Amino acid sequence: MHKRAFANAALLLTAAIWGLGFVAQRVGAQYVGAFTFNGIRFGLGALSLLPLIYFMDKKDSEKRVKTGEVKAVGTFKTNILPGILVGLVLYIAATLQQVGLTYTTAGKGGFITGLYMVFVPLLGLLLKHKISKNSWAGVVIAVVGLYLLSVNEDFTIAYGDLLVLIGAIFWAIHILTIDRFAQSMNPLKLSSLQFATCSILSLGTALATETVTMAGLQGSLIPILYGGLLSVGVAYTLQVVAQKHAKPSHAAIILSMESVFGAIGGALLLGESMNLRGLIGCGLILAGILVSQMTFGKKSVPASVTE
Repeated sequence: MHKRAFANAALLLTAAIWGLGFVAQRVGAQYVGAFTFNGIRFGLGALSLLPLIYFMDKKDSEKRVKTGEVKAVGTFKTNILPGILVGLVLYIAATLQQVGLTYTTAGKGGFITGLYMVFVPLLGLLLKHKISKNSWAGVVIAVVGLYLLSVNEDFTIAYGDLLVLIGAIFWAIHILTIDRFAQSMNPLKLSSLQFATCSILSLGTALATETVTMAGLQGSLIPILYGGLLSVGVAYTLQVVAQKHAKPSHAAIILSMESVFGAIGGALLLGESMNLRGLIGCGLILAGILVSQMTFGKKSVPASVTE
């Protein structure tokens, strides 16, 4: 019981770190382009996981020595390609989110991004996954919430909100691709590879499309460090450790609170505010996410989803 309480507390801290990450992204967008920001932060994220990978590999090797088990040698197809493919999806999702946050608030961005938890079961239909009544109910509630939060009186959606919404669809695809490959590959190594891939693609695009200045890098230093080291390195490690002792259904629900922390951070640190209609929309989106997770909590949510 003590371990489960500690695990739930660690997951709540993880959700808080990820939620405040939307604030860091908003601030960073004021100084550097989306590709520069993502390129550096995901590069830092990939590097930050190396110590944990080394520790886990060392522990695994010691266990194999004791049992006499021979480690199978992997190939490019099994050990590298999955990370590249997942990293490509991450690159698209992270780009849409970061560009979108330039034109919308951290609070709205957090709640709209959280819709990926609702999109996962919907996209799962394409893979012949079953979808429960609770998930359908969650979809309906969340869609109503999205309408109130982002759709204007003339039935148009703000540009930034639209980009973040499309990004949420790709975050859902990201979840499904990780679910596909995590069964056959070490999840930590898969994460580090996908972050490295996203970093390389982002930096390459930044060199071709953005102008990077020392003043911009200095201004975005703290947000980039937060996004790379805390949102990825610290939060991911906390999640990996915590989910060993937490119920998967509880973990999914607790992690969905990142949208709430994003809104709180936006209000306290950036002075963001919402009208009553927007607040009701946020509440309905959160309710839809929680309702959908009542049955989709059987599998843990990979860490890189909200990054």
